[in-house]
Formats: sequence, C-alpha cells, structure tokens
Amino acid sequence: MHVLVVEDEKNLAALLDRGLTAAGYAITVAHNGIDGLWHAQETAFDAVVLDIMLPGMSGLDVCRRMREESIWSPVLLLTARGSVEDRVEGLDAGADDYLLKPFSFDELTARLRALLRRGAIQRPSALSVGNLVVDPASREAATPFGRAEFTAREFDLVELFARRAGEVLRRDQMFDHVWDFASQPASNVIDQHVASVRRKLGAVRSTAEIVTVRGVGYRMIAAD
Repeated sequence: MHVLVVEDEKNLAALLDRGLTAAGYAITVAHNGIDGLWHAQETAFDAVVLDIMLPGMSGLDVCRRMREESIWSPVLLLTARGSVEDRVEGLDAGADDYLLKPFSFDELTARLRALLRRGAIQRPSALSVGNLVVDPASREAATPFGRAEFTAREFDLVELFARRAGEVLRRDQMFDHVWDFASQPASNVIDQHVASVRRKLGAVRSTAEIVTVRGVGYRMIAAD
C-alpha cells in the first residue's frame, strides 16, 4: 500500500515516515501543499495523510483540488484545530476522515486501515436519479424545482444513495461511509438522517425516493 504523507513539521513527518514504513506501507513525504498536490496528481496513492496547515497551499485546498481533478484517494486530515466547524469544513472539502493533533500513532494507523479497507470510491462529476442531480464536486443536490439544503452528513448520505441507486444499503454501510472513526452516534441516527433527507427531497419535488427495505436498510429509486 502506497501512502502519501503531506506534513510540514519535519520531525512529525519523519516519525510518520518511519512508523508507517515499519508497519509495511510504502511512503512518499511532501512538506508543503504544492508538492503534496503534485505528488497526488502524478501517482495513484492508496491513501493520503494530509495536514491542514501547510505552506504554499493549505491542506483543505489540496483536498479540494484533488477532488476537482477526480483524484479519489482516501484522505485523512491532520489538524490542531478541533472545533465542529473545522471538522465540517474539512469533510466538505472532500476529506474522508479527520484526526486531531496530538494523536497516538495507534489511532492514526487504525483510521488509515479503515480508509484503506474502504478504498478509493470514484465519484463522477454528476450523479442522476430521476430528476435529482447530485454533484460531488460542488456538494450540491438539485431538481428542476430547486436546490436541496442538506447538511454535510445528509449530503454524504444522498451521494452514497445516488452512487448506488437501486442497491439496498445496510445501516452499517451507511454508518461507515458517513460517520468518522471516533463518532458514537445514537442508535437511531441513520433513521433520523434518512427522514430529514426525505423531507428535503420532497420540498424540491424530487422523483428520486429513498424507500425502506424492511429488516435490511434503505435504497434510492427513481419513482415513475
């Protein structure tokens, strides 16, 4: 597995390089955002460990550019900023997970393993189900009757449904895709989010519907 580490703190970058190499990963290290983006553009990495505060180009901008250029390697963001707003901003930029500094190496490798199991899920520029168009790049979902105002997690859920339209998705699949490693949501959080998404789809008269598959999960279909 080839992992790109983009970290400007030389000591931390060296520690990550040594530790991940010892764990069996092939590591490429960049110390600024511009070099990190170049490496991501030139090589298909299995995962990217990306600091937010970088010289040249921020980690958020690197992540946005990767997604705009259809580079879908899973991204684990590292940051010293731990507010909810910062986490949402990182996820909205296209990151897959978020790790607050200082962190334990064991937690980092656990999160990295989870991302590698998930793999790079290629997201096309636009996904259509019925009259609903979901744009992963702009993180917008709209019908001819308006744009649905989804929260960050609701959008991630809608994107997952749209990408796998017609397939039955289990609750554990939805949880793994939408909620990060450290989350401990309530047991009914999936049902609550699905109910909210249904209301918002109804508000823009979407013909894409999320239907319940009793005892299994949910799926998105295009209604007649």
